[in-house]
Amino acid sequence: MEPHSRAGAAWNPPELERLTTVDNSDQERSAVKIIGLEEHFVTSDVLAAWRELDPKWQDVALKQSDRGDVERRLIDLAAERLASMDETGLDVQVLSLTAPGVQSLESGKAAALQTASNDLLAEAIRRRPDRFQGLATLATPDPNAAARELERAVTRLHLNGAMLFGRTRDRNLDHPANWAIFEAAAALRAPLYLHPQSPTPAVREAIYGGFGEPLDGALSTFGLGWHYETGVQLLRLVLSGVFDRFPDLQIVTGHWGEVVLFYLDRIDELTKPAKLERPVSHYFHRHVSITPGGIWSERYLRWAIEVLGIERILFSTDYPYRFTPDGGARRYLVEANLSDAEKDAIAHGNWDRLVDGIRR
Repeated sequence: MEPHSRAGAAWNPPELERLTTVDNSDQERSAVKIIGLEEHFVTSDVLAAWRELDPKWQDVALKQSDRGDVERRLIDLAAERLASMDETGLDVQVLSLTAPGVQSLESGKAAALQTASNDLLAEAIRRRPDRFQGLATLATPDPNAAARELERAVTRLHLNGAMLFGRTRDRNLDHPANWAIFEAAAALRAPLYLHPQSPTPAVREAIYGGFGEPLDGALSTFGLGWHYETGVQLLRLVLSGVFDRFPDLQIVTGHWGEVVLFYLDRIDELTKPAKLERPVSHYFHRHVSITPGGIWSERYLRWAIEVLGIERILFSTDYPYRFTPDGGARRYLVEANLSDAEKDAIAHGNWDRLVDGIRR
């Protein structure tokens, strides 16, 4: 399907215009095909919408995306991105709109931007299907519109699931209003990637503040806050019964499980008060896959294999926020203490299996 155009004129944003300059020449690669799932882009329209928000709803991550080299790399969907992929050793990027997506916006604006972002993404993939796949942007302020867009994105645009960011302003991800999204994802068997977003201002002040900047901001985001926030949102999905209600739902999350994975034995004690049908850990083993998110740790890799199994581990580099040139991403996987079959599973096999299960 051809992307929608804006009323009255063909839509040719700079992001798409640059696509026409891509060098299509084949390049030599290792025999191991590596697919990265947490690889981000942004559009000028989304950046503008973030800047216009009431500061109460602005994500502090805006400071990391709305500047210099990072902003340029996020917007680019052509030559520079492909060169960076080659430099770190990544064959395919599964592209997704960067945090906080459109989840903090007013519902009408969010719905318009989800459509525009997904159409842009589909066009980028159409031009380079050998290098790009995509996860849809969803306007969670209007869950029904988001569910409809997920179906369109998967069945008509051929995207491979969607990216979510936990809260929609003050509404947690497990809120019943969002269950329309989970119902659609389960029916399509389309995976949802749960990505970090910043804690609310009150939480940042109460728990992560008091040191002054830049430490307050660092502690509340990449230092720890992002990962606690995301792990709690993931755990809330389990405790609320989302997976009992939608047994075909599959979630992917980054950074080796966003902290919660490493406390799973203790968390199992929540099974009884939550009145779950099975232990909390069961839902992780059946419904959750994880990626490194650019954290190249052999220790975390071994722990993740022990807890979840090799079949639940995928790959990601978190481009452009974490970038390891000179073949860094590929080197991490190739040099890992794993069999060739295990490396293939993490590099692409486990993701390919999830994608193959999507109902188009």
